[in-house]
Amino acid sequence: MTPTLPRLRLLRLPACLVLLVACLGVATASRAAVELVETAAGHELRVDGEPYVVRGVGGSASMELLVKAGGNTVRTWGVGPNTQAYLDQAHRHGIKVVLGIWLGHERHGFDYLDPQQVQQQFDQARDAVQRFKDHPALLMWSVGNEMETGLAGQALDNMWDAVNDIGEMIQQLDPDHPTMCITADLNNNAVAAIRDRCPGIDIHGVNTYGGAPNLPQRYAQAGGTKPYMLTEFGPLGIWEFSPNDFGAHVEPTSTEKTRFYRESHEAVMADTGKCLGTFAFLWGHKQEVTYTWFGMILPDGSKLAAVDTMSQLWTGEPMDNLCPAIETFELATDRVQPGGQVTASLKTSDPENDTLAVAWTVLAEGAEFKIGGDAEEAPDEFADAVVESAVDSATVNAPQQAGIYRLFVTVRDGHGGAAVANLPFLVTATPDKQDVPAADNKPALPFTVYADDIAGPDAPYHPSGYMGTADAIHMNPQSRTNPHTGDTCLEVRYTQGDGWGGVVWQHPAEDWGDQPGGYDLRAAKSLTFWARGENGGETVKFGYGLLKSDATHRDSAGDEIEVTLTDQWKQYTFGLTGKELQRIKTGFYWVLAAEGQPVTFYLDDITYTSDAAE
Repeated sequence: MTPTLPRLRLLRLPACLVLLVACLGVATASRAAVELVETAAGHELRVDGEPYVVRGVGGSASMELLVKAGGNTVRTWGVGPNTQAYLDQAHRHGIKVVLGIWLGHERHGFDYLDPQQVQQQFDQARDAVQRFKDHPALLMWSVGNEMETGLAGQALDNMWDAVNDIGEMIQQLDPDHPTMCITADLNNNAVAAIRDRCPGIDIHGVNTYGGAPNLPQRYAQAGGTKPYMLTEFGPLGIWEFSPNDFGAHVEPTSTEKTRFYRESHEAVMADTGKCLGTFAFLWGHKQEVTYTWFGMILPDGSKLAAVDTMSQLWTGEPMDNLCPAIETFELATDRVQPGGQVTASLKTSDPENDTLAVAWTVLAEGAEFKIGGDAEEAPDEFADAVVESAVDSATVNAPQQAGIYRLFVTVRDGHGGAAVANLPFLVTATPDKQDVPAADNKPALPFTVYADDIAGPDAPYHPSGYMGTADAIHMNPQSRTNPHTGDTCLEVRYTQGDGWGGVVWQHPAEDWGDQPGGYDLRAAKSLTFWARGENGGETVKFGYGLLKSDATHRDSAGDEIEVTLTDQWKQYTFGLTGKELQRIKTGFYWVLAAEGQPVTFYLDDITYTSDAAE
């Protein structure tokens, strides 16, 4: 006999109650009977006795388009005043809903060490379950979304206890719908926590982008036994690759992004018996780096090529009219003076040879890039910047204010399909070859950035420039874990399994080139430092002189190396002979990108010396 998890009972109403409901004008559709079944081949989701593979999206754009594309499921992040109407709309379209129960995040002020907050959250979750557990569109419950991010110690333990308490409450109140918990990739030992600490959770949901194609292997290696779903995937995120030389991230075109959707979906769906389905992100649009980075649908409702790709993956057939493609998009130059001109060239195509309309616009770079999908303010638009435009080219007058801007191009086929791309350009008032004024500070050598007795507020450079996922970065300058020299060393921990992070040693502190400062290090011949990994195999980039020509007060020189650390101390050296070292404002930095697990490494004795590099 096929073993079945303790799951769903089909709700059967007495005939008199059915008649009463009908007389009152209330919809009589019964809730779906959802089962999570364990078979010899693995796990399977069933709805009303039939196998159900999730062909899902995250987002609230057109349900009509989702049905047309072959999707069958949507997920939400929480319960709000419009939840009832949303569920009703989904049911009318034959779409199932994974209903999210939002759990608090530390960065938003939630404290898992506060019993009152935890209890209030539990009560709100229980109220939501009681309100919506009988809705016919409900597929399952999703308990939290990436709430483990940034937590450690007792707070992390309490969070997992809270997840399980809510999951077990749902199993008691609503045994007819499975429970899922969604984490940011596999961070914070999430696989083991959900497997061992959360019997109230049936399914592990994983949000991952660059890590999606190898998720099945990583999930198995982490000891995953429960079924899982890929609950967010799409193009690489800003945290997964480095910016260009003036600090901007180059976004793939909507045509290029289709590769990421296809590779991620196909990789996890090949994990039959373990993966129950996927949710492409984002079914709609939002400002996150740009207004197009993750969106599959433009603000005017036009679909992008990611919709075509997912439809073909879901149904095995192409949509009726496919989106146009951007074959090439280039800028003649990406650096101009205020008021200077930027010219762009564009090559497009259309599968049906539709006549294409092209629109150009210039936007400022976003003011800030937040983590975890937090809301970002839309940047300013420069409506008069485009002075000449055609279907294959445009000329733009750069704004007068120095900074980073983006030239966007949107291509429409007249049948609801579109393609979109943008490229960043830098407006700088400082010519690239202008000599940098010498700093006033000329320290004696050797000049130490960090050592056993040089740390804290009295250090010449301050490790104050946190980059990437700053909440995941923890540095202890007084670690006693096997220092290279003296009693202490610098321990660096990046606590997430995805994303990227880094820290810059700055002068003055927390300055990214807006203030004078730095040191005249022209007497130095080398910059040396010692490093080791916790286990060996950790890949980290190290460098100095991060501030480029877009900064008002930039570094006069810079360099970077990428190394794979061993578990033993090793010295690394930058040769400085011939470098223009008259002003070094960022004396040292490290940057890393996590590859499925947290990273810990150690630094010691970071010093500028007069000894020539060998």
